[in-house]
Amino acid sequence: MKKRIIASLVALSFAAPAAFAQDAASSVKISGFGTGALTWTDTDQAEFARFNQVSGVKKNPRTGVDSNLGLQADYAVNDWLSFTGQGLVRKDAQDDYGAELTWAFAKFKLSEALSVRVGRTALPGFMISDYRNVGYANTMLRPPQEVYSQIPLNSIDGVDVTWRREFGDTNLTVQLGFGRSAADIMGGSRATASGMSTINLAAEHGPFTLRLAHTRAKVTVENLQPFPALQAAFYGAGAALQMPQLNAMGNLLDYHERKSTFSSVGLAVDWNDIVAQSEYAQRKFDNYANGTTSWYVMGGYRFGKFLPYASHAELKTKSDFANTVPTACPAGYPAVCTTTVQTLYGTMEALRAATLGMSQTTDSVGLRWDAFRSAAIKVQIDRVKPQGAGLFVNAQPGFHGPVTVGAVAVDFVF
Repeated sequence: MKKRIIASLVALSFAAPAAFAQDAASSVKISGFGTGALTWTDTDQAEFARFNQVSGVKKNPRTGVDSNLGLQADYAVNDWLSFTGQGLVRKDAQDDYGAELTWAFAKFKLSEALSVRVGRTALPGFMISDYRNVGYANTMLRPPQEVYSQIPLNSIDGVDVTWRREFGDTNLTVQLGFGRSAADIMGGSRATASGMSTINLAAEHGPFTLRLAHTRAKVTVENLQPFPALQAAFYGAGAALQMPQLNAMGNLLDYHERKSTFSSVGLAVDWNDIVAQSEYAQRKFDNYANGTTSWYVMGGYRFGKFLPYASHAELKTKSDFANTVPTACPAGYPAVCTTTVQTLYGTMEALRAATLGMSQTTDSVGLRWDAFRSAAIKVQIDRVKPQGAGLFVNAQPGFHGPVTVGAVAVDFVF
């Protein structure tokens, strides 16, 4: 199984240059990256996982949470046209390693300042969107879950335009993107974003990098259980009992072409031996789970090849809709009416509680050791405090935090 996955990833990475094999020796550049990691926790009541992973890790150490392998092929046709393909093997949306095509685009360099890319590119919603999967390029062992779990989509299929210009000692980059995106998500569902538009502004001045991003889309999630059945129950009761407020609640459970926005601002500093990074993000969603706010801050200091660091991250979920389901029926309604509306009222309140229970905070300390020219060894300890189940998966009844998560990893590039 794993041999087939690796073979498929290699094939994906070589697919673009294979079409232009005449000058392969001089024009094709093959590179790669990966992380081999071992992760564990101090609880058996829930599993720690990266977002969209079906299963995670309990007390027994496992390799699947933080490990991945990526290959990239770049083919330069001439000085204005190039092709890029990138494949990634990791655990995501299924309980086994799988291969995915993360990048596949053609780049047209129209001038020194202006370029256009057509195809599949990274969804540019975060400070480190272009290299979030490349552990070696990041200080921390993993991007903070509180922020980086808020978009279930990783890429966008379409076109983007990038304009760069220098203003004195400041480099400014403006990026506009348009397209669509789709991805399988845990539980057998599939998320699709249509009419997607993105704008990103990045300013670099000496050791400082400031980035602002905004994404808009209409999001559809198919087969997200148990919402189809719940929505049908509200619509059916609304029609039978002649209560339009039940239909309104049913609309809040709809996951078809819901308006969604995601905005973030990030600041990174790499000055002398000081390393710092912070992001703030806000997601808005047009249904019962209104949105989230999240942020983190990280700081570290280099001592030669060693870089100890610490971070704090927070995620706050919101579900502030007005529950308009009555808790009793007017006189003249059948006796079953009150029982029905009380059940539906409780359903909406349970959904509210589950949404709010996804809030959590994480305090982390770690050490990066650049032991080799193209490999780094990292150790990280997280103290996770979920409000309910937080971002943990497969939580048992009675689970509560805090939970200590440990990990050791080797990040490499080639």
